[in-house]
Amino acid sequence: MQIDFINVKAQYQAYQSEIDASIAEVTRSGQFVFGPWLEKIERELADYTGSPYAIGCASGTDAIQLALMASGIGPGDEVITTPFTFVATAETIALIGARPVFVDIDPETYNINPAAIEDAITPRTKALLPVSLYGQPADMDEINTIAERHQLVVIEDAAQSFGATYKGRKSGNLSTIGVTSFFPSKPLGCFGDGGAVFTTDPTIKETIVSLRNHGQGERYCYQHIGINSRLDALQAAVLSVKLRHFDQEIARREKLRLRYNQAFTPLPCITVPVVRDDRTTVCAQYSLRCPQRQQLADYLTQQGIPVAIHYPIPLHLQEAYAYLGYRSGDFPVSEAVATEIISLPFSAFLTDDEQTIIIEAVENYAKQ
Repeated sequence: MQIDFINVKAQYQAYQSEIDASIAEVTRSGQFVFGPWLEKIERELADYTGSPYAIGCASGTDAIQLALMASGIGPGDEVITTPFTFVATAETIALIGARPVFVDIDPETYNINPAAIEDAITPRTKALLPVSLYGQPADMDEINTIAERHQLVVIEDAAQSFGATYKGRKSGNLSTIGVTSFFPSKPLGCFGDGGAVFTTDPTIKETIVSLRNHGQGERYCYQHIGINSRLDALQAAVLSVKLRHFDQEIARREKLRLRYNQAFTPLPCITVPVVRDDRTTVCAQYSLRCPQRQQLADYLTQQGIPVAIHYPIPLHLQEAYAYLGYRSGDFPVSEAVATEIISLPFSAFLTDDEQTIIIEAVENYAKQ
């Protein structure tokens, strides 16, 4: 049996008639940028998260950059974030001339550890950028409290957690600004790159609407130095269809996650991901820890089971960020997790039979 790491083909087949009809409607109109499809998905995304405003853009990476730019962050400023995440989180901070400042992670959730944040705050700190990693929101109440105490902006990087909840509220709407990604492998993915920014602040909303379109206000009148980051109509149409089925997919993902956990918890060489009782996860990746990760990866690969590592090298040890002056040992939890983390095949379209094969393979490895 061929097992896909993320089965995007099965998802398309499930909604093919709806998706094809929506794409055909866009192509017949000839309106591929802005227009009614973008307005529609922005309303739907805002309604889904409970946020007053949702602004579509070209990627999750752009969403972070737009949020930082709209917050007035630039050269000389510092933004506190996690070293254990996809590079886009720190990359966007550096690209606008600010300095990423890293804080270590919680050893169970792998999200930024709020208890370590205040020690990293300086007079140059302007924002906190927590990541809701692997689909589970970070400790946002604690983070927002710290931010209020120090008058800092909070931007939730919800690129992996769209659809998850924290104390009954949707990820992306847990601070003044939230961002997400619609990369095809995400729980809610489009047919290419796409992203969105969520905000409760009407001024920030208007600024981001301008920034994503070259800083334009009225046609050919530019209020800001902006970028070209528009969510095109075809992607908006695809997302609108998938969003109708999203809650059903989340329920399936949770069922699969719990089955993995039940099977793997007793295994002595495996640490399963922990989800706090006051929040949910959309499990963007099912990532467990194994001290003998390479041996497990090799064994599963030999059985025809694909694996991935999210993420093998923390950002503070990456060559591109050597200028920040961090060294090995600065963030021991991030470094330890990076040597053990491994992701198994996971999506709402992973079949029960496929999951059984994966579970039995991991169990067989553990018996060796």
